[in-house]
Amino acid sequence: MRTLTAVPTELLVLAERQAGLVSASQCDAHGVNANRRSRLVDQGRWRRPTRGVFEALPGLFAPSDPRVHDHRRRRAAWLALLAYGPEAIAVGPCALVLLGVQGISTGVVPQATLPGARGALPRDGIQLRQFDDGMTVVQVDGRYVASPDWALAQAVPEMGRRRAVAAMDSVGHLGLLGADGLAHAHDLARGRRGVARTHAWWAETDARSESPLETFARLECADVGLAPDDLQVEVVDDGTFVGRGDLGWRLPRGRWLIGEMDGTDVHGSPDALLRDRSRQNALVTHGGVEVLRFTGRDLMQPGTSRPGRMTTSLRRHLARARGSALSNTGLLS
Repeated sequence: MRTLTAVPTELLVLAERQAGLVSASQCDAHGVNANRRSRLVDQGRWRRPTRGVFEALPGLFAPSDPRVHDHRRRRAAWLALLAYGPEAIAVGPCALVLLGVQGISTGVVPQATLPGARGALPRDGIQLRQFDDGMTVVQVDGRYVASPDWALAQAVPEMGRRRAVAAMDSVGHLGLLGADGLAHAHDLARGRRGVARTHAWWAETDARSESPLETFARLECADVGLAPDDLQVEVVDDGTFVGRGDLGWRLPRGRWLIGEMDGTDVHGSPDALLRDRSRQNALVTHGGVEVLRFTGRDLMQPGTSRPGRMTTSLRRHLARARGSALSNTGLLS
């Protein structure tokens, strides 16, 4: 049997930047011609998700790897770009993904548009969208991507509330848009199909939320009348910085109840767990802070009416903590 030579390292490095994908033209540029690509696919070393696009690094992340979720989002965005050539523009949620925005579903549909909204057929689950001629773009890794305001305007009307607000929070937290830019994105969204149900969501955004999980928790608390008094609460003891909590509720006599949201992507490594434990120990040792830690499993499950464990625990704890002892611990201003 004929032995295949190694795939050029430069092509594999390019594939890694593109969520494991490469185009036929990129392969040609690195000396991997059509016959060789066919053999790689036949041997199961590569996959062909659509015409002219190849998965050169299948199985890049194990299903249990926390990075696999972001990889799936990026793969969808790159699949659309590579399928429709160098002039393709990532739009909507795919544009947000490539801009580094969090909160987008792992089930994001690959989608792109072409300059002048010229027609081409969708294929293999990849959508070719037609958006306004006035859309502005930026470049990410040498490819065209809808600018943050246009990407939000395209994506939010097609999203659910939790993920839409999480995406807007992330755009603000990353510094991609300020308050004026977010208002402009809202204006750009007006008149689009599905936007009517989203108008109130644009006012719920808060750039201080550092992760989608924090956004989901904040919204859930607000919905049941337990909106936190502050976010990213910095706590001091006699002028010394003690720590910072994701969500905070004021208690009598200068005390705080802190809610910490633990996501596997942020808190899953041993080093992260050690830092979290050290921070929590520092907070509770001073006696002026009570800390409750939650994960995504403690939130209400979408589509159900039963309260989640987080809000049930918070409501009970807040009621019980009203008589807490005096402390010098306060908010760092």
